[in-house]
Amino acid sequence: MKLATLDVVIVLAYLAGIFVLAQWVSREKAGHQKSASDYFLASKSLPWWAIGASLIAANISAEQIIGMSGSGYAIGLAIASYEWMAAATLLIVGKFFLPIFLRNRIYTMPQFLEERYGTRIRTLMAVFWLGLYVFVNLTSIMWLGSIAVTQVTGMDQMLALVLLGVFAMAYQLYGGLKAVALTDIVQVTLLVLGGLMVTGITLGHIGGGSISAGFSQLWSAHPEHFEMILGKDSPFYKDLPGISVLIGGMWIMNVSYWGFNQYIIQRALAAKDIREAQKGVVFAAFLKLLMPLVVVVPGIAAVVLAPDLAKPDEAYPTMMRLLPSGILGLVFAALVAAIVASLASKINSVATIFTLDFYAKSRPQADQVHLVRVGRIAAAASVLLAILTARPLLGSFDQAFQYIQEYTGFFTPGIVVIFVLGLFWKRANEAGALAAAIGSFVLSIVLKLGWPALPFIDRVGLVFLLALALAAIVSLATKPQQPGSDLIRTDDVDYSTSPGFNVAALGVVAILTALYAVFW
Repeated sequence: MKLATLDVVIVLAYLAGIFVLAQWVSREKAGHQKSASDYFLASKSLPWWAIGASLIAANISAEQIIGMSGSGYAIGLAIASYEWMAAATLLIVGKFFLPIFLRNRIYTMPQFLEERYGTRIRTLMAVFWLGLYVFVNLTSIMWLGSIAVTQVTGMDQMLALVLLGVFAMAYQLYGGLKAVALTDIVQVTLLVLGGLMVTGITLGHIGGGSISAGFSQLWSAHPEHFEMILGKDSPFYKDLPGISVLIGGMWIMNVSYWGFNQYIIQRALAAKDIREAQKGVVFAAFLKLLMPLVVVVPGIAAVVLAPDLAKPDEAYPTMMRLLPSGILGLVFAALVAAIVASLASKINSVATIFTLDFYAKSRPQADQVHLVRVGRIAAAASVLLAILTARPLLGSFDQAFQYIQEYTGFFTPGIVVIFVLGLFWKRANEAGALAAAIGSFVLSIVLKLGWPALPFIDRVGLVFLLALALAAIVSLATKPQQPGSDLIRTDDVDYSTSPGFNVAALGVVAILTALYAVFW
C-alpha cells in the first residue's frame, strides 16, 4: 500500500489544520495568562457537545481501532460488548457519580480520594495512575498507531512512533484541555466518517458492490463471528466468558474506566454545570452504540478478505489497502486523528495529576503560571518515557487490546470498591480503602496463578466482591474517619435528571436490548 499525492495532501492538510485550530480555540484574551484551571480544566466552561465528543475521542484510539478490529478478526462481534456495555455505564456515571464530583468541585480523582479518605490513598493511587497512563495507555496507543502508519506509508515504525508522540504533545502543549476538547468534535466526526467508509467499502467488496449483501454474506459465511455471548466451547471463552459479560466483571471494568479514570472523567469535570455534563455523557453513550460498526466490523470482514494474516492486529491496516486514492487519505487522516486525540488526552491527564496532585502539594506557594509550566514539562517527559518503553512492553503481543484489559484487570476491582464506598458509604475509611487497593492486586495475582483456567473477566468480578468485603470488614474493625477529615458532601446532592436525559437514557437501553436480542 502506498499513499498517492492526493492522500498525502489530505493528511498534511488535516495535521496542519487541527494544529492551528487547537491553538486558536485555546487562545487567551490579551493580557491574560493561563491559570491552572484554564490549562487543566478548560476554565470549567466546556459545552455538552465538546464533552461528549471528547469522551469518545479520548477513548477511541489505536488501541480501539487497531486492537478491537484485531479482536474482531480473532473473536468476532462479541468484543463489541466493551463498547455497548460502556454506553449503559455512561448513563450510571451521569446519573449518580457526576452530581457528587461536581458538587464537591473535584478536579482530579486523587483529589477526591484525599478529601474523602486521606493523603496515603491519594498518593498510592496517583502513582498507580501515572504509571498506568504512561506505561500502558500512552505506550499502547503509540505502538499500535505506529503499526498502522508503517503499514500504510512504509515508514520505519520507530520513526512513526516518535512522530505521533511529538505531534500529539505539541498539539496540546500550549492550550491544555481546552485545545484537546474543543477540537475533538472535528476529530470524532472524521473518525466516524472514516471508519464508516472502511466498513462500507469492505462489505461492498464482499457483496459485489452491495453493503447489505456483503453483511448478509459475511454473517452467513461466519456466523460464529456474530455471537455476542460465547459458549464454553469457544476458544475465546476465557477472554469473553458467556453471560458473565453482561452480569459480571465487565461492569467493574467499565465503571472504573468511565467513572473514575482521570483522562475520561476530566472532560465532564470541566463542564460549566451538571446539566451540561449529563447531556455530554448521554451524547457519548449514543456514539458508543455506533462504535462497533466503525472498529469491529472491518476486522470481521477481514476474515473473508484476508484470511491468512500473521497477526490479528494487522486486520484494520490490511482493510485500508482496499481503499481508493483520496478515500485512503481521508481514512488515514481519521486514524491519525484518533491516535492524536487520545494521546493528547492522556498526556494532558498525566500533566494534570503530576502537577496538581504532586508538585502543587509539595510547593503550595507556586503561582498559577509556574504550575502551567510544570504541567508542560511533565507532558513532555511522559511522551519521552512512552517512546522509550513502547517496544519493550508491547512488541511481543498479538492482541494488544486484550493485553490492556488483562493488565488493568489486576487493579480495577479495588478502584471501583474505593470510589463506590467513598461515594455512597460514609463509614468507609482510609484503612478500608488501602486494604481494597492492595488486596485487589494481591488477590488478582493469587487467582491468576492458582486458578489459571478462570476467565479474567470472571476474576475481576470475583476480586471485586472479595475486595468489597475486605474494605467493609477493615473499615468496621478500625476507627471511623476523624470528624472533619471527610470533606466530601453527599447529603445535599441532587440526583434528579432532566426529562431529555431520561428519554435519551431509555433510548440507549432500548437499542442495547434490541442489539443483544438480535446477536445473542
